[in-house]
Amino acid sequence: MKKKVSIKDIASQLGVSTAAVSYALSGKEKEKRIGAELAEKIRQKALELNYQPNYVARSLRQGTSFTIGLIVADITNPFFGELAKVIEDEASNLGFSVIVGSSDEDPEKSAKLIETMQFRQVDGIIVAAVENSEGQIDNLIKENLPLVLVDRWFKQLNVSCVMLDNYHATYQACELLLEKGYKRIAIIGYKSGMEHIQERYRGYNDALRNGNARQESLVYEVRYTHIGPDINRTLKKLLSGDKKVDSVIFATNSLTIEALYYFTENNIRIPDDLAIIGFDGNAVFDLFYSPLTYVMQPIDEMGRQSVRLLREQIAGKGNISAQVTLKGSLITRQSC
Repeated sequence: MKKKVSIKDIASQLGVSTAAVSYALSGKEKEKRIGAELAEKIRQKALELNYQPNYVARSLRQGTSFTIGLIVADITNPFFGELAKVIEDEASNLGFSVIVGSSDEDPEKSAKLIETMQFRQVDGIIVAAVENSEGQIDNLIKENLPLVLVDRWFKQLNVSCVMLDNYHATYQACELLLEKGYKRIAIIGYKSGMEHIQERYRGYNDALRNGNARQESLVYEVRYTHIGPDINRTLKKLLSGDKKVDSVIFATNSLTIEALYYFTENNIRIPDDLAIIGFDGNAVFDLFYSPLTYVMQPIDEMGRQSVRLLREQIAGKGNISAQVTLKGSLITRQSC
């Protein structure tokens, strides 16, 4: 059986101390005044020798598992898939492994995932919370487990969070449609009391009011568990009769994608029959015959900031209720 490579082996081959190797591999070279060039040589030699850290021994020695939990609301949504990738890469750069779970917008599944993360003794958790899970989050706060909410939050809870400025993102989307002369603008979102969705509705309504559009608010909600039938029924209603709409803002990525199927199947021409603005970037938006205008969330920054806040808490240096609000960007294409 091949002998496992140790820190001592790396140090011996490079003619440096085992301490220098340990500091470089744990990302502490600056703190311990190890030169950047030497630190890089150490890491390259570790890769060359296929060095595998002994995480069990490391955990016992340092009192940490070097593992964090990540619970997303729906891993099939490209937004959460991309966010998970960013968080995993960022955590890896800091020497942490990530256990990922998807709650599928189900509070019961969310509770089981949290229980699993705690059983695995993760050092902290990043959560894209689901509706009716505030009690679970509150329990984590009371247990003093390092915790960061991302994308979704509960304003009544004193907890760190990283979120989009949902209000202004949707305000800008509606404002663009008003500037282009659209008269009957609807917004379709999920039937949810979650803050991020409600802020998107608020941004839409305020843009209508401030733009002197003199049109009624047309907010339509669909159920997450019935997304296909609900959005088909809603779009059929909005695109028929004397008061049909001329433009729609879709408040989430998954709703936008579901709507594209409807438009294709029913020969709805975009933007001739209807102007649309989506939410979150997606390759489908670019491949659609009329590339979509959409609100782009800063996913990379959301992931980096979430890991940063959690790492600071784990190290005992972070603010447990730090809030980071990021600006979105309106990417203008052909669909409006």
